[in-house]
Amino acid sequence: MATQGQAALDPGKPGLRVLLAVGVLATAVAIFFVWQSKPSPQPLPPPTPMSPTAPTPPSTVAAKVTVHVTGKIRKPGVYRLPTGARVTDAVTAAGGVSRSASTGSLNLARRLIDGEQIVVGATPGQAPLPGLPATDPAATILDLNSATTDQLEQLPGVGEVLAARIAEFRTSHGGFTTIEQLREVTGIGPRKFEEIKPKVRV
Repeated sequence: MATQGQAALDPGKPGLRVLLAVGVLATAVAIFFVWQSKPSPQPLPPPTPMSPTAPTPPSTVAAKVTVHVTGKIRKPGVYRLPTGARVTDAVTAAGGVSRSASTGSLNLARRLIDGEQIVVGATPGQAPLPGLPATDPAATILDLNSATTDQLEQLPGVGEVLAARIAEFRTSHGGFTTIEQLREVTGIGPRKFEEIKPKVRV
């Protein structure tokens, strides 16, 4: 009976071929589905063309003032300096003062005025060089009604802020009628007024 059961379970050569074919087909189907489930690489988008770089506008050339530095200076001459430069910048550009000179008569913090002459080591009241304009602008008498703020900064003890206040007072009051009106400007006390008084007129 055991032999008959084994014979019943034996598919024979034709049945074995069918089973092998089914197994091969199942394996092929499994491989196909596994291959299909793999992520396919996506093509990269074409690179975006870069827009041409806009040309950089040329830098604006800074405004300049031209001053003449003379006197007891190492390299006297005419110099062009940026607008807003101070007397000390002009002295430095001209190589500095000579050993025997002093800048005590100059206001080194004053802003430069285009076309002015700076005389290093000049004594008060010294005459200008022949053929040249007046020496240090600080020695001139300023008209309170026509002087610019830069010129007002030449006055003793007057800086940028106080010069602006003087100009603002002049505008709001229709000009100065007397020098004594400077006392009404904020920041000008009795002592400073006495220092400024000999340097101005109306």
